[in-house]
Amino acid sequence: MSYPGPKPIPHMQQRFMPLWDALIAVIFPPLCVVCKAVVPDGRPRHDLKAWFCEACISQLSFVEKPYCERCGEMFDGAISGEFRCYNCADRKLSFDFAIAACPARDSVRDIIHSFKYGRRLHLRGVLAALTLRVLEEARLQEQDLGSWLLVPVPLHAERETDREYNQSWEICQRLSQMTGIPAANVLQRQRATSAQAKLNRAERQQNLRGAFRMLPWRPWRRVAEVKDRRILLLDDVFTTGATTDECARVLRREGGAEKVVVITVARG
Repeated sequence: MSYPGPKPIPHMQQRFMPLWDALIAVIFPPLCVVCKAVVPDGRPRHDLKAWFCEACISQLSFVEKPYCERCGEMFDGAISGEFRCYNCADRKLSFDFAIAACPARDSVRDIIHSFKYGRRLHLRGVLAALTLRVLEEARLQEQDLGSWLLVPVPLHAERETDREYNQSWEICQRLSQMTGIPAANVLQRQRATSAQAKLNRAERQQNLRGAFRMLPWRPWRRVAEVKDRRILLLDDVFTTGATTDECARVLRREGGAEKVVVITVARG
């Protein structure tokens, strides 16, 4: 295991948890997040089998090799060994590599959409469970991730107020509970940016320049140390990588981070 795992449960809590979980399951039976069928072993909800029925698990798609060693984009065909896609070949990226759990389609896309825009906050658990798969990537399996830091991509204050939470931070906290990897907000989105959808790659990079900074110290706010640390930068969806690349640039140039790896629930 490349991470320490959840904190040990106190002995007394261990004694009463099975009874409590059984009671909650009777009152609020855990349902598959896709088809709403009852999930037999859905309490406590620690892994995918607690969130999806067997039929819906079989319909999930996951990011699998071959994929680009830098941005994680999947490719069809018999490609052996590591390779870079044409999008990454001429780019100087600030993150070391990016990896996602699933393609952004079908039920995964719908769950992310419901979580972000439907205020279904409980779905952070299933998204964290999906993201857990990326830690099985060979380059991360080699690492002692307990010494790394989980960092969410921040939202601008106005957008976060409107949405009532930052989806990346919610997933970060749940993933931290599941793995024991510490999580902290260390970035701030200081400038609202225009929509990225209709912009090309160069325009996206220019649009985001100066949008992020390291979270400034305040007497009432303790900010985690980033200098010389290895960072798992977490977002919900990786599309072109412009946002995460700008965040990684700030983490390295301003924060002094040693290494930045981007992990996401989905790959657009």
